[in-house]
Amino acid sequence: MTLRPPLDGIRVIDLTRVLSGPFCSMMLGDMGAEVIKVETPDGDPVRQQGTIRDGLSWYFASFNRNKKSVTLDLYHPEGRAVLRRLIEGADVLVENFRPGVLAKMGFDKDTLAEINPRLVVGSINGFGSTGPYVDRPAFDFIAQAMSGLMSTNGPPGGEPMRMAQPITDLLAGLYTAFGIVSALRGRDINGTGQAVETSMVNGALSTMAYIASEYFAAGKLPERMGNDHPLVAPYSLFDAADGKIAIAPSNDTILQRLLDALGLGTLLSDPRYDTNPKRFERRDELRALLNEKLSADTQDGWIVRLNAAGVPCGRVQDLREVFDDPQIRAQEMAIDVEHPGHGTVRMLGFPVKLDQTACEVRLPAPELGAHTQDVLRDAGLSEAEIEALSAAGVLGAQNRNSAQQ
Repeated sequence: MTLRPPLDGIRVIDLTRVLSGPFCSMMLGDMGAEVIKVETPDGDPVRQQGTIRDGLSWYFASFNRNKKSVTLDLYHPEGRAVLRRLIEGADVLVENFRPGVLAKMGFDKDTLAEINPRLVVGSINGFGSTGPYVDRPAFDFIAQAMSGLMSTNGPPGGEPMRMAQPITDLLAGLYTAFGIVSALRGRDINGTGQAVETSMVNGALSTMAYIASEYFAAGKLPERMGNDHPLVAPYSLFDAADGKIAIAPSNDTILQRLLDALGLGTLLSDPRYDTNPKRFERRDELRALLNEKLSADTQDGWIVRLNAAGVPCGRVQDLREVFDDPQIRAQEMAIDVEHPGHGTVRMLGFPVKLDQTACEVRLPAPELGAHTQDVLRDAGLSEAEIEALSAAGVLGAQNRNSAQQ
């Protein structure tokens, strides 16, 4: 028997663009939801970003699988009227406008609840919908700076450094998806929908868990540590004969295994190194001592020996090495998706593995407005209404005079 995916039967109206929101709605789609991406007549700007191959942005394709595309001019009164019709039949609405923009369109919280009392509304923004920064614009770079995240990254004594990936966008999307699924379960219990909100700053700040606990407990501001652990030593990148190797002996038991493998088995009986605080103070001399031993063999040689001894370690891999790694292949973290008219697109796979209802790509990323006519018909609009909207330009140029197709 084929089981239905967990979000089968859930309809999502997706008003988001760029990254945080599309990442959120993509995850809902991967879990089986029907996601209707409502775009401006010009489309999500990401359609024109990144590497374009055969007319398709692979960036856009990677974050907009399992979605349908509807073009709708929400600045036009008739466009907003159509959106209202779509909301009436939806389970979820997702948006990543600045706070207040949706309300200015006529869709404030009370109005949405009136239109559809069972609607779950997911909102992603920079700083939240309360507080003095509500109206400020925000991007990942700003959120990394203002969340404290950037202050903890970088070399010792160096300047603050951003994480290379747009982590605050991705965290906000991830948390919002989790909140939406929780609110859907709450609807099962209580019978009504509710609003779910995540800000990029809040999502980033939530990752500072143990660093924040040190600040709360002792007023201690974290120092930038580069690749060193802020609490444990030795725990860093080290030098094998042919390159860097990451080694993470997080407690004395694992550290003893490492030292035994390196021929330094008595080191922890040395009063200079017999406690973690002492080792932390002497971490640079410890690093030199370990590097001297590690330089006797290659990365691969040490990885085999240390893993066999129960010491967590690994080489620093670039993306070419990552996607050639047999473990990544076994986990199917790179998948090929056929896009009609554009060929095969390779993208990241599904990080969450459900053993009964596996995620799958049911739809490749849509062409702009490709599903407008079908979605509007399904929402109950007549052919005459669709033709009138098309003639008025409400559905965008690609849908003009095509209502009968």
